[in-house]
Amino acid sequence: MIDVLYFAWVRERVGVPRERIDTSAETVADLVEELRAREERYAAAFADISALRVALDQELAEFSAPLSGAREVAFFPPMTGG
Repeated sequence: MIDVLYFAWVRERVGVPRERIDTSAETVADLVEELRAREERYAAAFADISALRVALDQELAEFSAPLSGAREVAFFPPMTGG
């Protein structure tokens, strides 16, 4: 089981701020594919992963990163400063 957190417009599209998921995904990209296949709202949220960033246990990561040992994955749009 892994906790999945959604922020900003990702949360708006998915409809929940967080959920606990039982997954067999080996990488973040595999998890994204599982989520996309769930239903349309996930497909919409993850349609363009180049517009997303991901963190594993609150550390920025790549979509190719392994999920092994991670307790939490968070998806969010890139931060802008100013």
